[in-house]
Amino acid sequence: MDEVDLGIPKGILDSLPEDGANAGKDMERALEDYERRVNAAIRTAESDAEAASQVLNVIDHLESRARTYDEFVPELRAWGQSPIYAIAWRNFCVSLIDQFYEHEELAARLDRERNARIVDDGIRLSDAYKD
Repeated sequence: MDEVDLGIPKGILDSLPEDGANAGKDMERALEDYERRVNAAIRTAESDAEAASQVLNVIDHLESRARTYDEFVPELRAWGQSPIYAIAWRNFCVSLIDQFYEHEELAARLDRERNARIVDDGIRLSDAYKD
């Protein structure tokens, strides 16, 4: 499986206020860390399935972070604070997830791994329709 190249969309960095240079640098460091971890997992995995499993762990983490930042938005607004940083970080996490799925080979493996986890967890379609 090929390694991934990730980036921060210009729109996210442009959305930060002028005093948000530190947030932009923090995002760049976070991006480098995610990219390094994912590519190391891809290089060292014994199989594509194992690599996809490790990448899916990163995606799960990013989804959790995006939900957390999204929950901050109304709270910040309620307190009269600007939610721009929470919105930018949420968008950053979602963008990284999207970028993983833009890699066709990886995306197919991620879908398989996610489905396998659902089955392993014992979740069945019939469970969703119980009265």
